[in-house]
Amino acid sequence: MSIDLKQQYDKIYRYCWLRVHNRETAEDLTQETFLRYLEKPQYHGANHSLQLLYTIAGNLCKDHYKKKTEADISEYEDILEATGTGSSLESEAADRITLSQALEALSQEDRELLLLRYVNEVPVNVISRILGISRFAVYRRINAVLKQIREILGEEGDI
Repeated sequence: MSIDLKQQYDKIYRYCWLRVHNRETAEDLTQETFLRYLEKPQYHGANHSLQLLYTIAGNLCKDHYKKKTEADISEYEDILEATGTGSSLESEAADRITLSQALEALSQEDRELLLLRYVNEVPVNVISRILGISRFAVYRRINAVLKQIREILGEEGDI
């Protein structure tokens, strides 16, 4: 499986942004991820390139937090842009606020899991390798997180 780096760039950016909540820092971390990836062509295996990109990005984000003193944490506006319902502006704004509150109620790991699976459309087998757990454990965690969001949003929530 050869990956298209141009196609993965936005996904890695979203992954970094979700973790650092800063546009410029996420851009820097994304660029550093691809630089490090391209510096080590010997690790570009057929089945592990996507996993390697996320592993590098995750490690860079962790390193960023070790160095970080204080950050401005913004809302999930970039992620929520992809979840517009096409309804009126007022309704869409209310939906975004509700979804933002539901995402805030989740742990960082659960938000990351949803980002990987549904926003970046990373295959479950790659997520399982990134997290070091079985595919079935990934499915169970996703189902548990979705159930938690449904409970937060109420029965009328669309997930």
